[in-house]
Amino acid sequence: MIRVGIGGWVFKPWRGTFYPPDLAQARELEYASRKLTTIEINGTFYRTQTPASFRKWADETPDDFVFSLKAPRAATHRRVLAEAGESIERFFRSGVLELGRKLGPILWQLHPAKKFDADDMAGFLALLPHRVAGSAIANVIEVRHASFQDAAFIELARKHAVAIALVESDKHALIADVTGEVVYMRLQRTSDEVETGYSRQMLDIWARRARAFAEGGAADDLPAVAGKASAKRKQDVFIYMISGAKVRAPAAAMALMERLK
Repeated sequence: MIRVGIGGWVFKPWRGTFYPPDLAQARELEYASRKLTTIEINGTFYRTQTPASFRKWADETPDDFVFSLKAPRAATHRRVLAEAGESIERFFRSGVLELGRKLGPILWQLHPAKKFDADDMAGFLALLPHRVAGSAIANVIEVRHASFQDAAFIELARKHAVAIALVESDKHALIADVTGEVVYMRLQRTSDEVETGYSRQMLDIWARRARAFAEGGAADDLPAVAGKASAKRKQDVFIYMISGAKVRAPAAAMALMERLK
């Protein structure tokens, strides 16, 4: 399945451009979750959420809706990642499983200055659980330093079945190697000048790429560090319009969804 969404649901400029002007703020998640098929929750990166919050979010969204969660910076923004075990365990004890079947991938976003260290990375990836209290967990790692453009990193991610976020950004190199249980894209080049954030041509291109990954193939026009991006099996694909011209993110997501019908 291919899911498309945005980061968070609270953003004042979306009032009148995405949300109806008279919509109560308390109903924004309810509204957004019926226009999109997934949302990446960023609040979990900055602070610990409560089990009650996770239950509330699950209750406000349709049965087939899925959240992805950005893992806490206490685990990902540290000098030695292999020492993050306690922070990782605390995160999973915080109530994330209250989302039930609406719990999607966990995004582990590293600090931009964090360089690739094979031993440290191996230790960190080994800490990421693939099952917690009977629930399957799909892990995604986002790396932003150029040193990760290394086949050794790709092989480590594959060994631990952790997906590498495919990030389209002006700041960081794109990695399209398929290494985990999902394909996770974060598209960050929405433009204020385009009503749908991305041009029709680029939306068509991303739709074609998403279908290729979902079918277990590869997006042949994207760079794979280890030389081959293909998963060779069908995969769920998550696409988030995030950063860039944020005000255009919902329109970009909905325009891409139209192309994927």
